[in-house]
Amino acid sequence: MSTETSTFPPFSLSRLLKTVFAPVGGERVAFLIDLEDPHAIKGFRFLQDRGLTVQKHAHDVFYQGFRQGVAEELGLKGGDLFAYKITGGSNLDLSDLAVDPEGKELSLEKDVYPNYDLILCISTYSATAPLTAHAKRHGFRGATLHGLNDIIINSGLAVDYEEVSRQAEKLRAGMSRAEAVEIDFEAGGESHTLRLELGGQEAQKSHGLCRAGPDVANLPAGEVYYVPMGAEGAFPMKYNEGSLGLMKVTGGRIQEAEFLSGNRKTIEEHNRKLKSDPVTGELGELGFGTQILPVSGQDIQDEKVLGTLHVATGRSDHLGGHLTPELFSESSHATHDDILYSPSKTPEIGVTQARMYRDGAVEVLIENFEPAAYMRRLLEE
Repeated sequence: MSTETSTFPPFSLSRLLKTVFAPVGGERVAFLIDLEDPHAIKGFRFLQDRGLTVQKHAHDVFYQGFRQGVAEELGLKGGDLFAYKITGGSNLDLSDLAVDPEGKELSLEKDVYPNYDLILCISTYSATAPLTAHAKRHGFRGATLHGLNDIIINSGLAVDYEEVSRQAEKLRAGMSRAEAVEIDFEAGGESHTLRLELGGQEAQKSHGLCRAGPDVANLPAGEVYYVPMGAEGAFPMKYNEGSLGLMKVTGGRIQEAEFLSGNRKTIEEHNRKLKSDPVTGELGELGFGTQILPVSGQDIQDEKVLGTLHVATGRSDHLGGHLTPELFSESSHATHDDILYSPSKTPEIGVTQARMYRDGAVEVLIENFEPAAYMRRLLEE
């Protein structure tokens, strides 16, 4: 389900900060970006690189916007910009070096995290997991906005997050205490089912409001999610370069990837990684989108679209799970990787049905990327 960006109100940085954080006067704000060479922030040299569109949005929309009226309007201070070295993977720990626009080298741990109340990270790769851990240690609140583009700014960041929170809560309440969720997939003319054990846990929501700390919001927001307690079955996965593999799951982990189409070497490399570091195959999240948004081409927004779902492998400590970076055999493997299923991202893979086992009943949640009657009813309440 999607809509045009023209149906959304114009983006307002002031409204976004006010709604998400409900800031009080005097709070200090910082913006983080990731660069291959953090020193390229000196004199804003990185703006000359046409490929760094995310970082350019961070500068033009957030850094400049904050300084050109928003800080005074909301009674906020700071608005400083820092660069750190790009991590190369989703939710990998950040290196400590930070560089400011004057070229001064600083420490994130000593100079940034303890000295700001609100920290927004606008980056290539998600930094939600590491920033959540740092927020808990240093007491700040924050937001992560990776993969930012014009569509996201004018739709997913232009919405009323009070309403997003209300809608997400309706679904969260109606999906809490589920014993399990089963998902039926179709790929290459064959059907496969993945069953995720949830143990009656309370569902959680990513709803965009970050008014009590320490905490970090992931924006755009709008999903209901669980941290699975176990999983069995199989599910098809589309790799970044387009190959398809069948993930065979036992004991909550992908044990083996079977080639379906594309490049066999991609699947072989994945199997080598699973063998050398089995934790990389653990299923750490099951999520469902709750918003009506346009397709942006970036998973950070597209996984929030109502009718889509995603599972994730790897690190889960930022979601309340037990998988922390030190459990991986290599630090570069400690990622949290969302696997999104949507008509735009995975047209080769069908999700014929996702159903929830709860209170002795079976409720169908999604059929063919559309919310089923149970989800629609929850949203109408």
